[in-house]
Amino acid sequence: MNYLNTLLADIFTGKNFYLGAGIVVFIFLITFFLPGLLIIGWLAFLIFAILLMTDYLLLFVTNKEVTATRDVPSRLSNGEVNQVKWTVRNNFNFPVYVELMDEWPEQFQIRNYKIRINLGRLQQVKLSEAFRPVKRGEYNFGDIHLFVNSPIGMFSRRFTDESEMNIACYPSFTHLSQYSLNSNSTMKNEQGSKRMRKIGQSLEFEQIKEYVSGDDIRRLNWKATARRGNLMINKYSEERAQQVYLIIDKGRLMKMPFDNMTLLDYAINSALILSSICIRKKDKTGLITFSDKIDAVLPADNRISQLKDIMEALYKQETDFVESDFEKLYSTVRGKIKNRSLLILFTNFESISGLQRQIGYFRSLSKYYLLTVVFFENSELKSLIKLPAQKVEQVYVKTIAEKYAFEKKLIAKELTKYGIITILSSPEELTIKTINKYLELKVKQAL
Repeated sequence: MNYLNTLLADIFTGKNFYLGAGIVVFIFLITFFLPGLLIIGWLAFLIFAILLMTDYLLLFVTNKEVTATRDVPSRLSNGEVNQVKWTVRNNFNFPVYVELMDEWPEQFQIRNYKIRINLGRLQQVKLSEAFRPVKRGEYNFGDIHLFVNSPIGMFSRRFTDESEMNIACYPSFTHLSQYSLNSNSTMKNEQGSKRMRKIGQSLEFEQIKEYVSGDDIRRLNWKATARRGNLMINKYSEERAQQVYLIIDKGRLMKMPFDNMTLLDYAINSALILSSICIRKKDKTGLITFSDKIDAVLPADNRISQLKDIMEALYKQETDFVESDFEKLYSTVRGKIKNRSLLILFTNFESISGLQRQIGYFRSLSKYYLLTVVFFENSELKSLIKLPAQKVEQVYVKTIAEKYAFEKKLIAKELTKYGIITILSSPEELTIKTINKYLELKVKQAL
């Protein structure tokens, strides 16, 4: 039954089959006018039949096969270039021509992806392809199909490697170490920055050390002194940790696309990288996401597993086609965050009137917290402004685009007027600008 299945389902005719059949038919057609060529026609048919039988025996009457394996990262990084690799091995004792067809996840909408390979006897090759996911979620890779031709090329046999796998696509994490490394030197000696007040001294114990002149005698450890016979004191580390909350708006304006990704995806990627840097800087980092209701609330912490928890929380976030409720955000922040903290809010406004409806909540938050509002430039407007205007319609479109682009600057100016830190950024520069602002505040100890 399996053999019959293979015979019916896995056998395909090759291009040489149609070429050979066409030659035989053509010769037999000529014999109607030249009967003397009939013997040549039958000879051609015999050769054609022998080639068919030989090709069939080579491909099907054997336990040899061509195999393929796929190597995909255990998790994909959204918006970044990822690699998928294949290893193809020819186990036949003759060279083959292989056409590899992989079943890509539906998110890529790839339906005719093929790789053509010539493999020598018992040869193995490695192939790779770069791809860029632009949507978070589960990516389902299906089976790998190999269509194999012998050198005769009459038939093609299909081999199917069952390689179905589900790979999760997380917010961009491939550049975490790169940004963390760069952040060590950024903003260290920026001209004009100055130290603000220090947060103070914590009661977190660091070590016991011998007393030296100038140490605070109130920290003498009498038990350690009795054991060692020398004066020993407790040393405490200086408190430098701040609370940083990354707040992500998931409302309808965050659905706007740029380079095949939504503004929400850019905000999530930047938030993940920024949280990694905050944790490396020993700051306690938390997360809040919201739209018309509060979704994820992750309390601030700097434990080792916090970054993983933030990544898992961000992985599930989707844009809602609703108006964001900043009143609920305000009440949640006031109820959940008791200490003065740095709030970095990723949101978007397209008009000054849209900001005016929410400015009261921003002003109230800025009384209790150090609020930083991050919103986006409209990249489509920038491209329209750069276009030459020759017709009346083009002048009109360009004027309107300049008006709305200028309104973005007015929004930033309005927020700054009330002492709210503002970042107006294009999507591709969002991560750099946000990191630099955080490091600037960190150096100044503005909190």
